[in-house]
Amino acid sequence: MIVLKKRRHAFLGYLFFLPFGIFFVIFRIIPFFESVRMVFYKWDILGTPKFVKFLNFKKMFSDPTFWSSLAHTFYFTLLTVPPLVILAFLISVLINSRRVRGKDFLRTAFYLPYTLSISVVCLTWGMIYNPHFGIFAQIFKFFGAQPINWLGDSRWAMPAIALTTIWWTIGFNIVLYLAGLQQIPPSYYEAAELDGATGFQKMFYITIPLLKRVHALVTVLQILASLQIFGQVFIMTSGGPAGKTRVLLLYIYEKGFRYFKMGYAQTMAFFLFLTMIAFAYLQIRLMMGKER
Repeated sequence: MIVLKKRRHAFLGYLFFLPFGIFFVIFRIIPFFESVRMVFYKWDILGTPKFVKFLNFKKMFSDPTFWSSLAHTFYFTLLTVPPLVILAFLISVLINSRRVRGKDFLRTAFYLPYTLSISVVCLTWGMIYNPHFGIFAQIFKFFGAQPINWLGDSRWAMPAIALTTIWWTIGFNIVLYLAGLQQIPPSYYEAAELDGATGFQKMFYITIPLLKRVHALVTVLQILASLQIFGQVFIMTSGGPAGKTRVLLLYIYEKGFRYFKMGYAQTMAFFLFLTMIAFAYLQIRLMMGKER
């Protein structure tokens, strides 16, 4: 009887899992393998896919626009990942401090922008960056300086998008760090205070080492998110000015949905996928090596 009950429970478990499993296979697994298959084909949607072996890869590696868009993606990643990791950590330490009041309010205030849609964030910051009536323009005019066309200047467009992204997403990282900080026993800090440790010593010898896994998680998530930058660029600059903010996903979008070069677009998407896997694997290996 016990064995029959266990089998019945197992059967019910598989039965409840079946709809999700079917959905996952149809909309995740099959499209993934189909997309991998398409990197070896030339397809413009209307015609019949033509098998071209590794021609798409050869075209990709000889495409200067591909390399420039990849460089812009890495540049954006470099602009956003360090601030989003370091600032999130420092702000979370400050919020978690015993001397700070209104922790719930601060946690909510920092996390609130993350709940906004990307269109709202980008349109709002687009008005802030406006060289005629934006907030920054008014500040420059007040001090008698010439306003900067943030999104229209090739030198400032990407940093402006990066600043928008930092403001929008830093709250998520702060929540992750706060969750990690609350797992550290207060007795560690009390013992350090008895030994005469300063605040910086407690941070460097207790807080940072005990948050290694959180550091790794936040860094990996942020790198993966930055490598997939698309919405902010698409809404705020559309890749301009002069292509200086054309990131890899935007170039993939242009090739796939504007020029209908599906095979070539899928090849670049597959390359981006492998790049993300490599970065995540490297970060995890570094984390495991430090723990040993």
